[in-house]
Parts: sequence; structure tokens; C-alpha cells
Amino acid sequence: MQRIVILGNGGSGKSTLARALGKRLNLPVVHLDPLFWEPGWTEPDAEQFRMRVSQAVASDAWVCEGNYARRTFDLRLPRADVIIWLDTPRLTCFTRVIMRSVTNRVRPDLPAGCGEKFDWVFLKYVWNFDQGSRPGIEAVRKTAGPHIPVIHLRTTRQIADFLDTLPAMPVSGIDGSPA
Repeated sequence: MQRIVILGNGGSGKSTLARALGKRLNLPVVHLDPLFWEPGWTEPDAEQFRMRVSQAVASDAWVCEGNYARRTFDLRLPRADVIIWLDTPRLTCFTRVIMRSVTNRVRPDLPAGCGEKFDWVFLKYVWNFDQGSRPGIEAVRKTAGPHIPVIHLRTTRQIADFLDTLPAMPVSGIDGSPA
């Protein structure tokens, strides 16, 4: 696994898993939200976003988390080795999103100039994800990457067990030699 796409609901743990995989496998991590959102939660020009994503996944190895199916699957999935779907229960996702908006903690995957906020529209998206958004994401995924293996993980225990099955890759030094 050198090119991994992580999909799932808001609050499902996509960013956390991406960081863990990046560390475990010594792969760069691409968070799509910082590539998409401009300061103040402003949407960028569509082509500008696609160019950012294209550049971010141009290398031979990465972990890329985020959905943005209709906007970027054609750029990411043809290059992916595996897709990880986080099937985190809706109530867990909903609770996590509320907690992070209330605690206003700093997350490394937040876009520059975009702080946590309590957002009813996003909460509605999270609550209705499996019925509203997921079918469309799945349809685009099946078209853009029909032969890419998909790993479904539902619980934190399944995620931990999955990570434990992966070999820890040594971190390379500046010259490419083992650190």
C-alpha cells in the first residue's frame, strides 16, 4: 500500500487514521480540506482545487483523506492501491463533530484561516450522510475505481487491529538512508 484513499463521514476519523497510516508506513499525508477551503471557509475556484489535488497526489506514495467524490475521484482513484471506508456509526460521528466544534481545539488538518465552528448545515450533513451523501460517493467510486480493493472499518478496535497488521516502515534520513 503506497497510495491510500480514506473515505467516510465527517467525524468518522479520516484525518486521525491518515496521520496514523502516514506515520506507520512513512508516507506523506494529504488532507483535502486544507486544499479546498480558503480562509473564512470560502470555496475556491473548481479548477484551482483540482490543480492542488493533482499536485498533491502526483508522487508515488501518499495517504489521501477526504471525500470530494465528483470533484477529485478521477484524479485520485486511478492511482490508488486501496480505499479505506470508515463506516463509523452516525451517532459517533455526530458526537465527535459537536465535541470538536464546542471545544474549538486546534487540529492539524484544519484549513488555514478556518477555525472550528458550530455549523447546523454540517451537522445535518453528518447525520444524514449514509442516506444522503454516501450513495453518490459510492456510485462515483464504483465508476472511477471499480477494481480498487476496499477495506471497511467500523470501530476504533477494528482500526487499531488493522494498523497493528501493518509493518512499521523506517523513517529515512535526508539522504534516503535509514535514520
